Amino acid sequence: MYLNKAKILSGINTYQFSLIFIMAVFLTGCASSKKVNYFQNNDGLVSKLEITNFQPTIQYADMLNINISSIEPELAAPYNSYEIQENRLVRQIPYIVSADGDINFPVLGRIKVAGFTTKEVTDILYQMLSKHLNNPSVSVQLINFKVSVLGEVRSPGSYTILNERITILEAIALAGDLTIYGKRQNVTLIREQNGTREFIPIDLTDKALFNSPHYYLAQNDIIYVEANKTRVNSSKVGPNTAIIVSSLSILISLAAILIN
Repeated sequence: MYLNKAKILSGINTYQFSLIFIMAVFLTGCASSKKVNYFQNNDGLVSKLEITNFQPTIQYADMLNINISSIEPELAAPYNSYEIQENRLVRQIPYIVSADGDINFPVLGRIKVAGFTTKEVTDILYQMLSKHLNNPSVSVQLINFKVSVLGEVRSPGSYTILNERITILEAIALAGDLTIYGKRQNVTLIREQNGTREFIPIDLTDKALFNSPHYYLAQNDIIYVEANKTRVNSSKVGPNTAIIVSSLSILISLAAILIN
């Protein structure tokens, strides 16, 4: 009788050890740094890459703040659009780019802006206003520049960019970086431009990203980080699985108590 108990206890202890060992192997399985580290193809030497002076172009439905000033303020006033709010505060009215790619500018009429950078629009307005104002000052700002980061990042969401210049790495940093479950080699950049929608694959583990034409983001770009197999498989572990594991643990404990 005692021998049978010893055998049963030995079997239970062996089962518990095996279960713990399998779980440990599963949790600490071999993982390759090639799937996690960024910019891996580095030969260890200092390298210099030419920095592109990237400027986003204005698109349909973009919103622009345009301010005109001059040494004669009273003459520049008609070229600015303002409204007086209920609290008597003066607010500048933004210009919305039409489907035809233009804006309706005071006095000057409709002006084509789509496809141009804010600097180019500034130059265009300066040339037009120089015929009416003495040494005009023109300020053009894109105010709806935002990017969205979705998927396996720590803080997914949309982020407003003030300086009209952001890289894909900076956008990911704003979102708190990728989680350990994000595929570094399979990031998708979704871009709508000139009436088309592009799905662009991005590999964050390749240093060639810095020379990519998509390294700098355009307004309304979306970055999607795909989940790896570990995250996908973990989604299969639901409440029922937890109940089953808990029940088995209780049964093993009860069996050990009864045998003793």
